[in-house]
Amino acid sequence: MHGEYKVPGGKLVVADVELDSAGEVIDRVVISGDFFLEPAEAILGITRALNGLSATATVSQMAAAVTRAAEGAQFIGFSPESVGIAVRRALGHATSWHDHTFDVIHDVPRDPYMQMSLDEILSEEVAAGRRGPTLRVWEWGSNAVIIGSFQSWRNEIDDEGAAKHGMTVVRRVSGGGAMFVQPGNTITYSLHVPTSLVEGLSFEQSYAFLDDWVLGALRGLGIEATYVPINDIASPAGKIAGAAQKRYAAGAVLHHVTMAYDIDADAMLEVLRIGREKLSDKGTKSANKRVDPLRSQTGMERTDVIDAFLDHFRSRYATRQGAVTPEEIALAQERVESKFATEEWLKLVP
Repeated sequence: MHGEYKVPGGKLVVADVELDSAGEVIDRVVISGDFFLEPAEAILGITRALNGLSATATVSQMAAAVTRAAEGAQFIGFSPESVGIAVRRALGHATSWHDHTFDVIHDVPRDPYMQMSLDEILSEEVAAGRRGPTLRVWEWGSNAVIIGSFQSWRNEIDDEGAAKHGMTVVRRVSGGGAMFVQPGNTITYSLHVPTSLVEGLSFEQSYAFLDDWVLGALRGLGIEATYVPINDIASPAGKIAGAAQKRYAAGAVLHHVTMAYDIDADAMLEVLRIGREKLSDKGTKSANKRVDPLRSQTGMERTDVIDAFLDHFRSRYATRQGAVTPEEIALAQERVESKFATEEWLKLVP
């Protein structure tokens, strides 16, 4: 059994695993890859530590065994956890990008409440096995501010500013900060994937893992994009995007990203209270000092940037053209009415 794990920004770890005759215990394992390990002999201790472990051992249990066996060794470009992930993938408990075929959807414009609802519905459909892993690029039907699930409405939103600029305020299911959206100035996408794809990864590690493809797409456009913990994508010119994530106990992960293609910084600061505080804390008067849009860095039209992103994703992974189904739209509309457009949800944190 063969498993691979490419550490985001690091090296490839490969595990070839054999089980005992009962299929319950790891009988033989070979760990290889393009990583660095000092001293080199520590690789022998790592393989010995994995032999004899239960075939159902978790990534953390494997990592603990590797850490004990390689005490004092230097792991360069990989980690004990990455070894555990590669072994779990070999055993079929974890999956890689290449184990899946992704539905790719460039969706039609939808109102902000519906966008929040579809994010949840599509994730639930993946968890239930009725939908495969999906990448959906959104199109916005109107201006919006999306606050994180734990943010306070009154602390984040200037109601007069929101009304002035025609903003619909919605609350998403994931944490993180507020996003200021104007349809032609924003690129938003969601990944809906099975939990097995991020098996063994912490929240912070999974952000880097799930954003790795878009960093490649940005670099293909000439932008030296990097992942900035916990959840930002940036270039030397400034922040490009913010990500957020929710893991569903039923077996799916929702990972969504909002990027600034262009930005009306003055309008944003009239709508978002917290934006003023963040700027003052950094001694900065202009939001453009913190957010540098894709338009200025690429010189490309928004639609061309999106097409380049999707082409890059298709070049890396197995994909098929997808669409939101009528059944999913109906479910999402029901969820809008029962949750996302209700005062109880919107003012969950007043």
